[in-house]
Amino acid sequence: MPAAAAAILDGMPDARDLHRLDSGGQTMIFAGPVQLFQYAEEDTAMRNVAVAVLRQLGFGGTEVAAVMGLTPNYVATLRQRSLREGTAGLIRPAGRPRETGEASWDRARAWRAAGMRDAEIARRLGVNQSTVLRRLGRAHVQEALPLTPEPAAAEPGAGEPQAGEPQVTEPGQAAGTGPAGPDPALPPAAFSSRYAGAMLLHAFFARTAAGAVLAGAAGPQDVALLTAVSMCFALGAATTEQFKHLAAAEAGPLAGLNTLPGLRALRPELARIADAADPLRLQTLFAAAMLAADPVTSGVYYVDDHFVPYTGAKPVAKGWNNKRGRAERGRADTHVTAHDGRAVCFVSGEPSGLSTTLPLALAELKEAAGPGARIMLGFDRGGAYPQVFTHCREQKVHWVTYRRAPLAVPAKLPVITTITYAGRTRQISWAEETVQLKDYGDARQITLFEHGRVALQILTSDRDACPAEILSWLKSRWREENFLKYASENYGIDKICDYLATIETNAKLTRNPARDQANAAVRDAEKTLAAAERGFAVLLGDPGLSPAAKNDRIPGSQENITRARAAVAAAVAARRPVPAKLPASSIDPDARTALLRAGRRGLQMILRLLAHNAEHWLSNHLNAYLRDDDEYRAITRETIIRGLAGTITYAPAAITVTLQRPATPRIARALELLTDEINATAPAMPGDTRPITYQIVLCH
Repeated sequence: MPAAAAAILDGMPDARDLHRLDSGGQTMIFAGPVQLFQYAEEDTAMRNVAVAVLRQLGFGGTEVAAVMGLTPNYVATLRQRSLREGTAGLIRPAGRPRETGEASWDRARAWRAAGMRDAEIARRLGVNQSTVLRRLGRAHVQEALPLTPEPAAAEPGAGEPQAGEPQVTEPGQAAGTGPAGPDPALPPAAFSSRYAGAMLLHAFFARTAAGAVLAGAAGPQDVALLTAVSMCFALGAATTEQFKHLAAAEAGPLAGLNTLPGLRALRPELARIADAADPLRLQTLFAAAMLAADPVTSGVYYVDDHFVPYTGAKPVAKGWNNKRGRAERGRADTHVTAHDGRAVCFVSGEPSGLSTTLPLALAELKEAAGPGARIMLGFDRGGAYPQVFTHCREQKVHWVTYRRAPLAVPAKLPVITTITYAGRTRQISWAEETVQLKDYGDARQITLFEHGRVALQILTSDRDACPAEILSWLKSRWREENFLKYASENYGIDKICDYLATIETNAKLTRNPARDQANAAVRDAEKTLAAAERGFAVLLGDPGLSPAAKNDRIPGSQENITRARAAVAAAVAARRPVPAKLPASSIDPDARTALLRAGRRGLQMILRLLAHNAEHWLSNHLNAYLRDDDEYRAITRETIIRGLAGTITYAPAAITVTLQRPATPRIARALELLTDEINATAPAMPGDTRPITYQIVLCH
């Protein structure tokens, strides 16, 4: 027991002697022989006070709950109320809540029309926010920043022209006047934000016309909300659930909102937008915008599968998780990145392998790149199959990949060549030849040697490109791996975006157990035949048997071999009509599969990839002045986007972002040069036409 409790209860029995006595309509609480409280049995407020005091004196919650006839959870609630609100938190008005008249709801509708938040309406009416939502319906959660600060709304009863009827004033409109534009005499709206560094991402958003892409999701009225969500992903929130850890009043102004909507309002809005959008059209708009802003002059793109595990209870299909080296339930995303590592497009579905999903990704890429665009696809051994090569040839695109093991023996001697790449010179040994690939035809093969041995072999359909250039393209495929790694860690592309799924009959082809049994029968028959043949050989070579004895046994051994061969032929014939795979529902009528909805995940993936590409662009431009090839991405992400505070000032004609000067001199200098570069062509926020100007100030 704490010292305070010991002083108050000095000389009293142990706290375990806490007990209650009910007599004559009165309740008395004792600690040993000493009476601590006495109150009327129906006095709930005094009972709550007694509970809070006993807990503060050091008595355990379970013990107090047992004595007072309450649950431990309610005792804990009362204690928290007393610590948070004092005595007022322990006293609640008795009886049913007061009824809210229709006149009050009429005023509430007027307040909402004036731009008031549901939480403030609920506070004024003395009801829960869910009651406001139920009576008035769902309001659009986007609250665009006004050009100038709104006048403070009058409290009920203050300046009322009529009893019980407060005057409703539109934002930016004086009482008693009609709608008017913003008052230029009003001071600009300024917002201090610890996330002000993220405002630099608008330079990329403007470059790629992100506003048009986001407007394609649902409509112009949702652009600010979707921009805010993308900004939150850029700030390190991997899921919408983690948005609650951001300061809403400081994150909202990054996208033109007064404050970031709460989860109870944000989630339904995102679901509404995603359900109304066409996911394929949205992905096409995104990919086309990324390519139009920074065309891929080399024409080289990289494709790779990315397995996303699923740990829920729904019967999701299984796929191979390379990270854990085993089959798990989940989904697979096939990502296409540009030569420089920018995300371009993606395909999402059940796990099936790169050889199956690559044609789908290629179709999306060709639509985004436009007719006649030069495309060279680079992929790893997961897509190095003749059917993939054939599909690329039919689509008139080049491909480059590694040869699957075993490597072929080169037919030509290696050539030593000196190459210069990124200012560095080195010698490489390589051999070039044309090889014949089964089920495809002729392909160009480049064999790279290291220390006199074959290190790797490259297959490509491009017969004209320089071998050193092809080696560089395939080496740069690791940018795809880096994208998958860092986008998973920093932008949550692995996170599940929606738990809804459609449960359908599983028609996916799976191994036929009857075929497995037929294969086992063939193997057993072949083992019997092999044993009979070995027995016949042993008989012929046995030196302990006379020729006459061998002649007597030979017919029987030959008959065994004949029967075994007939059994093998019969087993093979019986296996032939049995299909190797069947729909899962044909094997098990109760087989079901869950198809996770792609629309909601697709919308969030677009917002995540937009944030990733914005950081990618910003870091590359910062590194032009920073010259730190090892840490420039981390510096951009952690020091500037997520770690730089400042002030965002919204004026009628422009937006000014004042950033605190970074403490590290070389980063501060690089940032100043970067802001000068951005200010030369002032960007605008998606859905807004006001130019954004950046400036750096020394933090005092």
